[in-house]
Amino acid sequence: MVPIKKYVNLYQKFWLSLIKQNNQFMLFYSINKQSPPVTFKEAAITGQAPDKGLYFPEQIPVLSADFFKRLNSKTKGEIAFEVIRPYIGNTIPEEDLYTICEETVNFDFPLKKITESIYSLELFHGPTLAFKDVGARFMSRCLSHFSEGNDKKITVLVATSGDTGSAVANGFLDVKGVDVVILYPSGKVSKIQELQLTTLGKNITALEVQGTFDDCQSMVKQAFSDESLNKHLSLTSANSINVARWLPQQFYYFYALQQWQHESPPVISVPSGNFGNICAGLLAYFSGAPIKHFIAACNSNDVFSNYIINKTFIPKTAVATISNAMDVGNPSNFVRLLELFAHNHKHVKEMISNCCVSDTASAETILEVYKKYSYLLEPHGAVAYKGLQDYLGQHPNQKGLILETAHPVKFDDVVQNIIIDTIAIPASVQHLFKLKKESTIIKPEFKELKDFLLSRN
Repeated sequence: MVPIKKYVNLYQKFWLSLIKQNNQFMLFYSINKQSPPVTFKEAAITGQAPDKGLYFPEQIPVLSADFFKRLNSKTKGEIAFEVIRPYIGNTIPEEDLYTICEETVNFDFPLKKITESIYSLELFHGPTLAFKDVGARFMSRCLSHFSEGNDKKITVLVATSGDTGSAVANGFLDVKGVDVVILYPSGKVSKIQELQLTTLGKNITALEVQGTFDDCQSMVKQAFSDESLNKHLSLTSANSINVARWLPQQFYYFYALQQWQHESPPVISVPSGNFGNICAGLLAYFSGAPIKHFIAACNSNDVFSNYIINKTFIPKTAVATISNAMDVGNPSNFVRLLELFAHNHKHVKEMISNCCVSDTASAETILEVYKKYSYLLEPHGAVAYKGLQDYLGQHPNQKGLILETAHPVKFDDVVQNIIIDTIAIPASVQHLFKLKKESTIIKPEFKELKDFLLSRN
């Protein structure tokens, strides 16, 4: 006799394959392979799988040749919609999804020429002057859509080394049905970053952790795996471990290609800390985007370089640098990078070059580019620039671009000391200096975070 369970499993597989053929939704599986696959909605709301793995799409959509042929004639919203639609499926109606995409990218992403062979894709023209505005705005609007008619509040829990927190705070401010709790390392974010995440109030709460970003990230991960905490709260993450934050970061790679005027595809140098940004670029590449090569540009936190050399990923304790958003010793998204390449070290090495740039080299690069080309880099962009400059020195016939992930004013204390000049503060953030910082100081211990979260419930 054939077990009933076998018939049920066969039926489920048939049903899921039929749904996929009709393009109604895409499923996301846990990289740890111990939890059932879920839709985009479930992955976005829960953030992390029950088996503590990150969600990953069961397939990467390949964009049509016609999409790239008509790329120059498309609006930013249209590009975002076409790129993200296969991942969302029917979990959000197309009309609503298009509106979400339009609102997410309603600011500029200019590609600026620095030298004859190096360009800068400026990702700091959003409301908090950082690239993370894209993912935070998209995710906040998705969760707002999913929370309609739901009586139970969603608590967004996020660790930040600076820009994630400010982007999430701005993106989720006043979103109904959502509370945001942000953990950041005390004394290790810039003044403007801290003001952006500690002065909003309302549904935004900042926890100032007396430790490192890795401490913050570890506490957030523990929260998601704590059964008693999750019984009382509906938790989700706004870090790039959440697919709703990670997937939309593909958008601006296509905006770069839309402005690229050279026949040969670009080499793209990505400032890399938690590896969500470069993994999003790789998704774009596997979807058909004409990209020649990637550079994972790191500061003194060299876990990727060690992986390239030793073929093994070994987390380390983070080292503090002037490019603080990349001070990550155990990048969460590294497992996604390995998944993209089916854990094939050779293929990773062929597609991604590694570089580690010291603070001294970063400062020298900022000063050199400012004096020679009248272009002001911030520390993370400087790491990317130095990585690309060195790569092109060995490949002189190629051209490339860097991702300039934040406005220099967000690191004015560092940059001004290097260039011996004053950075004008954009009008959009001048009001922050008149506001009062509000944060709760906690030790880098999970019990303190848990007690705080339960006391609010």
